[in-house]
Amino acid sequence: MREIYFDHAATTPPDERVVEAMLPYLRGDFGNPSEPHRLGRRANRAVAAARAQTAAALGAEEDEIVFTGGGSEADSLAIVGHAETHAAGHLITSAVEHPAVAEAVRFLERYRGWEPIVVPVDRDGVVDLDAYTGAFRPDTRLVSVMLANNVVGTLQPIAELARIAHEHGAVFHTDAVQAVGSLEIDVRRLDVDLLSLSGHKLYGPKGVGALYVRRGIELVPVIHGGGQEHGLRSGTENVPSIVGLGKALELAVDALPTAGPRLEALRDRLIEGVLSSVPEVELLGHRRQRLPGNVCLSVRGVEGEALVLRLDELGISASSGSACSARSEGPGGVIVAMGRDKVSARGSLRLTLGRATDDADVDYFLEVFPGVVERLRAMSPLMAGA
Repeated sequence: MREIYFDHAATTPPDERVVEAMLPYLRGDFGNPSEPHRLGRRANRAVAAARAQTAAALGAEEDEIVFTGGGSEADSLAIVGHAETHAAGHLITSAVEHPAVAEAVRFLERYRGWEPIVVPVDRDGVVDLDAYTGAFRPDTRLVSVMLANNVVGTLQPIAELARIAHEHGAVFHTDAVQAVGSLEIDVRRLDVDLLSLSGHKLYGPKGVGALYVRRGIELVPVIHGGGQEHGLRSGTENVPSIVGLGKALELAVDALPTAGPRLEALRDRLIEGVLSSVPEVELLGHRRQRLPGNVCLSVRGVEGEALVLRLDELGISASSGSACSARSEGPGGVIVAMGRDKVSARGSLRLTLGRATDDADVDYFLEVFPGVVERLRAMSPLMAGA
């Protein structure tokens, strides 16, 4: 039985070159970067080198990079950290944000008196530009809109959204966790003030991320202590993982010119193959304005979880939405926000391709998927009387 991994949006396998780069800092070079002795200086140089790699990957300056414990922490530092520099105020976000953003916004609303407006999206998952523009008020301090959706893969027009935010005097944050490593990212061209990323989404280690903080943007730390990371993220640096993140970003940027087009071709062949061979299946998300490896489908009459379990029996790892939330509003909430009903959301299947995906993987999926759907529909009460 083939083993196929179609869940790269949930996490990616660490690149062997990343693991090799990390190993010295798990063994002999174990020093604390804050210490002035030889081992400490070695660790400090390793963190500085990773900071330079991260900055280069984003088109940023080295002093604009803050290492964190992951993408969720980076989102909280950006949103809560900036909000804490004001009294209460008004902020704007979208209806399809990752829980790391949505929950940070809820925290500010519940405990800090902030007033959020959640802007709707169209059927492709793209932010409604008129509603977005009309949402600004004189006291709008902060905007957070994700670059690429983790469920349906839709890309947002971030540069335009950031421009509008700046015209209204607001700071703009984007959760780019799904995008960094898959798309060319330049924070200057995007004109964002804050940008979050995560190591394990781009063939690096889990438990490490980074936040780009444009010079002049003020944040209050959410973790207090010894003042590491420019005073914004206290705690002894996770040197091996930071080194791994820097290496993973360097490798991802080097691979982009060939990796992106290759994944787009595989993605499009998978989409076309499914839509032509299985009736009553809808592609969710924008057809072209989407991540190169994302295929999100709604299969009428079948529960997404049942599809995932049956595909797993056939050696295919996939997702019914997002691995990041156990809340009932999780991945289904994104799909409902795009104008679909809850039945369509429950029948969602997310297939996310990656570096190891090849034509044979796509062929095998297209071979077995029609039979999987047919079998499940035959047993499904959702198809009764259809």
